[in-house]
Amino acid sequence: MEKMGVYKATKKDGSLYYRASFTYKGKHISLGSYTSSDEAHQAYLDAKMVVEDIAITLQDFNSCKILSHNKFISLLNYRDNAIYISTPIYIRKQYFEYYLDKNTVLKFDRDDLFFYASHKIQKRGGYLFVCDYGSQYKILSRLGIKPFAVYGRDYIMANGDQNDYRYSNIKIINNYIGVRAETKNGITSYTVYIHINGDYLVGKYSNEIQAAVAYNKAADTLNSMGLEKAFLRNYITSLKSAEYRELYNSTKISKKLYHI
Repeated sequence: MEKMGVYKATKKDGSLYYRASFTYKGKHISLGSYTSSDEAHQAYLDAKMVVEDIAITLQDFNSCKILSHNKFISLLNYRDNAIYISTPIYIRKQYFEYYLDKNTVLKFDRDDLFFYASHKIQKRGGYLFVCDYGSQYKILSRLGIKPFAVYGRDYIMANGDQNDYRYSNIKIINNYIGVRAETKNGITSYTVYIHINGDYLVGKYSNEIQAAVAYNKAADTLNSMGLEKAFLRNYITSLKSAEYRELYNSTKISKKLYHI
């Protein structure tokens, strides 16, 4: 006789494994796959303990013997908020927490709950991303932060917590690729660099829009001279086509770029 909450299953190669599951608040919840019936049964016992013992909090994961941390978070959220979410999300009053691991908690606005409830956040090379329709998207791009933006130079978190991705906490300093805002004696100017083998100075400009156009012009110039590099371009929605062309033609860039 199988233990409570344990079900035998067979892999394609014919080998046996065990699945654990249980029903809570009318919902049948899978607890994962295990190599032995004892492990699967322990996962079942862990899950029952989590939902039945109201003294257990988010800090009590060590009370579980085999249940995964992701499932622990999902069950606690279901117990406390009556919403089952398969990703490791715990809903707060004004925001929600996404547990990347036991020690890393990300905060998001509740407007993003539907998206992250169905998209698992992954980490690679220091970047957080999700997979959607076969493509990878950095979570920073959902916040309006451009590719290759550098924290502290191009954007900051207002409260200093780099895991707090709530929209009100994101402060974008530089909106365009290659443009760096610099304030001196109360006056802000915009210096433009383009990366080839190192950063090359394109020029310094009095406003951000012209600086963004200057970067595009530098990229176009280098490509027209035979440099085979797929530079990203700045998209400036505030300018009509004729306005963009006029500003593009009148904007000067460093003459050194013509001799690289």
